[in-house]
Amino acid sequence: MIFDLGDVIIPIDLTAPLRNFAMLANLPEEEVKAIWKEHDIWNRYETGLIDDDNFREHVRKVLHNRTGAPESWADEVIDTAWNSVLLDLPVSRVERVRELGSRYRLFLLSNTNPVHIRQVNRMLTELHQPTLEELFERVFYSYDVKMIKPSPGIYQHVLAEAGLVAEETAFFDDNAANIQAAGALGIQAVHVQPPKTILEYTADL
Repeated sequence: MIFDLGDVIIPIDLTAPLRNFAMLANLPEEEVKAIWKEHDIWNRYETGLIDDDNFREHVRKVLHNRTGAPESWADEVIDTAWNSVLLDLPVSRVERVRELGSRYRLFLLSNTNPVHIRQVNRMLTELHQPTLEELFERVFYSYDVKMIKPSPGIYQHVLAEAGLVAEETAFFDDNAANIQAAGALGIQAVHVQPPKTILEYTADL
């Protein structure tokens, strides 16, 4: 079984970082969104083309410098705004993954970045739960493998590395494009759609 992270295990708000950076930069949210898209910051970071320091420096360059402020944002300020995408982590979902782990091989496949993964692991630790690397037999992060869903290559990489057969593997993801791409390879792709969660989608397993 392969699980996505955002909006499958942990709820997310993809618009929250843009709102927070807009407030920090004293710029309209739509302008920040346009800048973000123009520079492709999110994808470049999550495909491992830039590291943490490059990401933060890029944010300072394209957003902070527009304000004309005399001081640069600290790393912690940028990370806090960036991590606002992550909402409260439901313990029930983590416990369900742990239950499934006693009967199935479990893997994590996420389009993500190091700052978010460190934050999720901090949240898990504060909840007295295992880290992602302890919850799953193996984790596959887009920034590590230098590929991003829904590219077919990332699914093929996971299947090969984990020794999985597509037709015998369930994949849970909230993104329709990711589900379609996985399904095209023969994977049993399950589209996780609110208000249902993995608790309902895995109830019969």
